[in-house]
Amino acid sequence: MFITFLTDFGLQDDFVGTCHGVMKRLAPDVQIIDLTHGVRPGRILQGALTLANSLPYMPPGVHLAVVDPGVGGGRRPLALRDAEGRLYVGPDNGLLLPAADRFGGVVEAHELANPTYALQSVSRTFHGRDLFSPAAAHLALGVSLAELGPPVDPEGLVRLDLPEPEVGHARIRATVLGIDRFGNVALNLTREHLDQAGVVPGTQVEIRSGGDRYFAVAARTFSDARPGDLILFEDSYRSLAVAVAQGSAAALLRAEEGSDLIIQVDTL
Repeated sequence: MFITFLTDFGLQDDFVGTCHGVMKRLAPDVQIIDLTHGVRPGRILQGALTLANSLPYMPPGVHLAVVDPGVGGGRRPLALRDAEGRLYVGPDNGLLLPAADRFGGVVEAHELANPTYALQSVSRTFHGRDLFSPAAAHLALGVSLAELGPPVDPEGLVRLDLPEPEVGHARIRATVLGIDRFGNVALNLTREHLDQAGVVPGTQVEIRSGGDRYFAVAARTFSDARPGDLILFEDSYRSLAVAVAQGSAAALLRAEEGSDLIIQVDTL
């Protein structure tokens, strides 16, 4: 059995290693795949999209995700099953649902409330160690969802508000969804949105960010641009992104997650 593991814990502290230890003590033979622990602290949407993009490439199993700024508050700890049988463990803050929706949606949900499947002492601030990791390990060992706690109506789970682009003739308002370590800026756009606005490979576009204007070219790959050129391209997850060949688009555009970019077709 596999457990995939995604958090915003980073790798400078012992948080990730401690969670690994908890899971391995309970399920020594389980294989743990670290998707990433580099989600920016508290960025639930970034974590949710990363999880959703990654899981189609993962073996079915238990998918543990912890981006949990509401830890210790009123949000519920959950274990879920999707329509294809994958299991999820994490907080009820929208983090898990975009991934589960890719596999037919949530068909069973339970709140983690049975102390038998948690550590003996559950802290208020480290549910990743004390509650979520033990639950994931027990699921990997074959414990049923129903044993972990009472059922929850899937319709009542918290969902994220995913921003929608505004697409018009020769103009698009897009939202920055994420920025990777290379400075590439992921947008809430697909190739279909560009087609609607008349943007085809080779088209020059104007990108407006924070009152400044930049020129970019719709390209298929980085090799279509010279070093330093700004390009609009389809990334490996088939979403649109802005990049600078051998540079950082985020630094150039001074873009941040959640900020808007205006893409205008250059008609000159």
